[in-house]
Amino acid sequence: PRPSRLRGTMTDNQLRCALAFRLESHGESSRSADDVETGGVAMSDLSLSSATAVVLAKYDHASQYESGGSEGSLYGGRDKSYADATALVIGNDPPSANGAGISGFKVVQSEIHQVVYGVDGDGLCLAVITGLKYPSRIAIQMLMELHKTFTNKFGFQFKSATANSLTKKSKPLLVEVCKKYDDLTKVDKGANLLAKVDEVKTSMQGNIAAMLVNSEQAEGLAAQSEQLNEQANVFKKKSTQLKKNMWWKNLKLTILLVLLVVGILAVILVPLILRARKAAKND
Repeated sequence: PRPSRLRGTMTDNQLRCALAFRLESHGESSRSADDVETGGVAMSDLSLSSATAVVLAKYDHASQYESGGSEGSLYGGRDKSYADATALVIGNDPPSANGAGISGFKVVQSEIHQVVYGVDGDGLCLAVITGLKYPSRIAIQMLMELHKTFTNKFGFQFKSATANSLTKKSKPLLVEVCKKYDDLTKVDKGANLLAKVDEVKTSMQGNIAAMLVNSEQAEGLAAQSEQLNEQANVFKKKSTQLKKNMWWKNLKLTILLVLLVVGILAVILVPLILRARKAAKND
């Protein structure tokens, strides 16, 4: 079944709302006074093909974390009759109690959401609406825990309670169980393990990315180092050649200076020597 009033974006693992119903057969309005005094008929006396689900309590957990949500409105006020729509789903395909406590669980899914519900032998039907990725086994676990606390507190009241009369009284109880099962890692060991695996996976991916970056940086540094070595070798060769060139220039300059000094001395001393010799001959 795909109730149009439950349409919305629910293809996630979020817990949306919790509800409590009393299942009544379509002919239950004509039951005897003894049935009324005992709080209704047993589930074995109800028609399993169809029944009427009377809304006793509802809690819109989605309104606590989705913007624009308010008490009694699902998904930001876009669906104000989610409880009635869920009642139609349950009424068209009612569960059957087959043991002590809540049992006969059913999961009704559409492309946008799922409704998980079950019933006990007294006709108390509990239901939860979740996203499609929310594990149905955890939803059933939640309903079993909720059934214990709900029946302990409202075990006699629900049999004669009028529609929506237990919503306010049961809100603290519904809030507590919804908060507990809203975080799958706290109630589902498998989800907790998967969360840890995802955490390790993310960490490893980060480490690998860092290693790749460091590797690229190392390759870049190696290339720069090699380039610097080549430049250093070129500089060394050029400096050696320059040193040789400067040595030859200095040698040439030294030779020229020596020749110049020798020439100057020759110009000065040769005439003096010749004059001295000439004077010696005259004497």
